[in-house]
Amino acid sequence: MARHPSNGPGLTIYLARHGQTEWNVAGRRQGRLDSPLTDLGLQQASRNSELLSTEGVDAVFASPLGRAQQTASIIGAKLGLTVEVLDELAEIDHGLWSGLTSAEIDAGWPGQRAERERDKYGFRFPAGESYADGEVRAGQALAEVGRTGVRRPLLVSHEMIGRMLLRQLGVPDALGTRQPSDVVYRVRADGTVERLT
Repeated sequence: MARHPSNGPGLTIYLARHGQTEWNVAGRRQGRLDSPLTDLGLQQASRNSELLSTEGVDAVFASPLGRAQQTASIIGAKLGLTVEVLDELAEIDHGLWSGLTSAEIDAGWPGQRAERERDKYGFRFPAGESYADGEVRAGQALAEVGRTGVRRPLLVSHEMIGRMLLRQLGVPDALGTRQPSDVVYRVRADGTVERLT
């Protein structure tokens, strides 16, 4: 896949996931629902701010969801930058599966998780979104960031929409990537992806 045009000459994009939440620990899917950051999640956001403190980040954009905004605010405060909310960075909508554990999903939708594994990109959560839907929003988010004229933006979002941001930035195996809450991706203009840990 071609690199997104917003990742033009000299543009370096940083991608971070929100810190760990209570529902991450409990194994509940969040999607567009929210749960508070844990103490570890707060520490992860603070550590990520340290990782980014020497990177020359010139803007911070965040998903509208509370867990991402709180993470971005911690990082932005360290970097002396105001957080700008981009609705397009919201997590992929898990629809009727939001807030549920895998066991609860299996009880309510037998066989559907296996079907999703067969077509992860195209599978749409019941009354929610698919990765394909999320990729459209990821492209819109990157285009919006590109229009601001910044050169080293940080985007704080979520693991699933983060995969689609990577895909838009030319990472072919983005669907299989993991983005732990204590990792920041640096995507250089030439498509090189590095993990800051």
